[in-house]
Amino acid sequence: MKIGQDLDKEPRATINSYLASAGLLLRRLRWDLQPSSFVSRRRMRSWRNRFQGHRALIFCNGPSLNRVDFNLLQQHKIFTFGLNKINLLFSKIPFRPSAIVAVNPLVIEQNAGFFNETALPLFLDSQVRKWVHPRSNVCFLHSANISGKFARDCSISINQGATATYVAMQLAFHMGFTKVAIVGCDHSFATKGPANKTVVAGRHDGNHFDSKYFANGMKWQLPDLRGSELHYEVARNTYERYGRKIINCTDGGKLEIFERKPLKAFLNS
Repeated sequence: MKIGQDLDKEPRATINSYLASAGLLLRRLRWDLQPSSFVSRRRMRSWRNRFQGHRALIFCNGPSLNRVDFNLLQQHKIFTFGLNKINLLFSKIPFRPSAIVAVNPLVIEQNAGFFNETALPLFLDSQVRKWVHPRSNVCFLHSANISGKFARDCSISINQGATATYVAMQLAFHMGFTKVAIVGCDHSFATKGPANKTVVAGRHDGNHFDSKYFANGMKWQLPDLRGSELHYEVARNTYERYGRKIINCTDGGKLEIFERKPLKAFLNS
């Protein structure tokens, strides 16, 4: 289920709640019958509230990520989530995230070589097991994409919420983090078109921190910025309802849903 409507397809004239519910139930049952389901749920439970009262950083993949002073992180012991193809940074700097989150099948297929080799903890969508082998550092997530839902406990299902950043916010809540900052979330794309439409990339990528992120004919899906905003508001409100906070430490960008603060100030607070 997508938040954004693919405008290339003719939408149904009616809303069939029975059909939608049956689809969710069928996907859930298929996942529950997989051995990986039991293993991943057990692993997810082991992460539950492991970092109560601590802070975390979520590193998004916008161009502003190149303006982050990663040397600051060496002075602070803080848990970090990397998203999707964050590993494209690894040849340039010594930074390594504490865990990586990816739920888009195209991204995971393209990055499967790295995902199958790394020892970093991975949180990946359960439908990509044909590309990524089950290992002790892999938690497969079941996605139940119901608009507006936020999983405070991710051991059963998560909601993709139109962006991997939203998944990382749910995982951070699940792990008990009190304050979570996002960095590199520009929330702006030069490439325009219908939300979630699959397109073919040109020679260079100006939408992400690395020009090779989606390039040279790779397929990728256009962002659903409105769907992301809807779910960012849900995440902000959920965190605040439970005495927690999400802060935007991105240098620039167009996301104004969260309180802003410079990264250095967040780390030193």
